[in-house]
Amino acid sequence: MENFVCDSCGESVVGNGYTDHCPECLVGKHMDLLIPGDRASDCQGLMVPVGFLIKNGEEKIVYKCQGCNHEFVVKTGPNDNREAILRVVVASNYGK
Repeated sequence: MENFVCDSCGESVVGNGYTDHCPECLVGKHMDLLIPGDRASDCQGLMVPVGFLIKNGEEKIVYKCQGCNHEFVVKTGPNDNREAILRVVVASNYGK
């Protein structure tokens, strides 16, 4: 379990062992390389939400690293800001 201060919005986040992004602004940090929790990434760039999808009934956020362009998908958290999620949904579907 890792607590952290969000590098994007400054929110103090209490980790629960699965926390991989700020529940307020949804931004994360590129910490993992191959396996969630491995902390093997040298990049450490900000992971910004660029998309949203529902897969097997689970809400997921698509992230892209601003440092190295790595992309991955993570589940939304129960404390995630619903308005922030909605902004990602609208932005990712704009023009479709």
